[in-house]
Amino acid sequence: MIPKIFKISTLGIFLSALLMSCLQQQKKTQEIEEISSNYERWSKEKAQLWSNNQPWLRGANFNPSTAINQLEFWQEETFDPDTIDEELGWAEAIGLNCMRVYLHHVAWEVDNSGFKDRLNTYLSIADKHGIATIFVFFDDCWNPTYEAGMQPEPKPGVHNSGWVRDPGDLLYTSKDLITTLEAYTKDILETFKNDQRIILWDLYNEPGNSGYKNKSLPLLKNVFNWAREIGPSQPITSGVWNLELTDLNKFQVEHSDIITYHNYNDEIEHQQAIDTLNRYERPMICTEYMARRNNSLFTNIMPILKEQNIGAINWGLVAGKSNTKYAWDEPIPDGSEPELWFHEIFRKDGSAYKQEEVDLIKNLTKE
Repeated sequence: MIPKIFKISTLGIFLSALLMSCLQQQKKTQEIEEISSNYERWSKEKAQLWSNNQPWLRGANFNPSTAINQLEFWQEETFDPDTIDEELGWAEAIGLNCMRVYLHHVAWEVDNSGFKDRLNTYLSIADKHGIATIFVFFDDCWNPTYEAGMQPEPKPGVHNSGWVRDPGDLLYTSKDLITTLEAYTKDILETFKNDQRIILWDLYNEPGNSGYKNKSLPLLKNVFNWAREIGPSQPITSGVWNLELTDLNKFQVEHSDIITYHNYNDEIEHQQAIDTLNRYERPMICTEYMARRNNSLFTNIMPILKEQNIGAINWGLVAGKSNTKYAWDEPIPDGSEPELWFHEIFRKDGSAYKQEEVDLIKNLTKE
């Protein structure tokens, strides 16, 4: 026969254990709900509130003039904070307040701790100049293969001769790469998910480019899932760029918190693109525009974007090793000066390519 005092004591232990179990289950349920909420796209109201708290965003796709590509930008041996500081100072001086900056998983894979330190250094420099940052993870443009270490010299007169995709063709030849890409994406997002110097994560630049088309859809879906799992405080996006890629476009506009897009056409076609995207009733940023040969100019596009409070991020700040002052598919083999620059605002000495453009930018960026 069990003593009465033992019965009471046992009952108390049982009730305590039951209460503890309930509390733990409640906590677990709450954690699951919090994790689940991370997977949700921002509501239109939340996206608009974010936009209301931002200035009119205007800036450039930034690669320092001393870097031919993302790897030369971010690897320890060639990371160039002095040039970054100087060139972002020129951007600040004409009223730009935002830069879109490409990353690359190989720079993280080689040295993930150092890579994140360099990201932090870059963010500190940009913040000093009043410049917010949009980081870009993956990219389907230009060269399909790459290696860590010393990068090639530019090919004279060839647009973006050394730019590299990420992950490029390696995604289809390496069984384990997707695991690395997930770890990379989540590590960067987890580290910087509450960093106010970052205003937006651009998860995938021009998915489907270089002939990949729908082959890029699985990675696009994966990177959105990885980002939602981390749940950064900043919005996430992937910009539409080609009307023919209907499956990719549909996924991008239906899963991005903020609508982003690329357009290198004149003001009529650019406005048509805006009108098409306006039906999604979300804030918009044009994350690539301004190709002088194509009549996509500061003079005819930037005023439209300001008037409609659409972010204006042109391609190119300073002419350098990327060679993007040369036009797509129009190489100048001797490397001589193109008659008309395709992209870029400044020469390497900080002088303006076209002073009237800089004067216009300064006028439009007056608060």
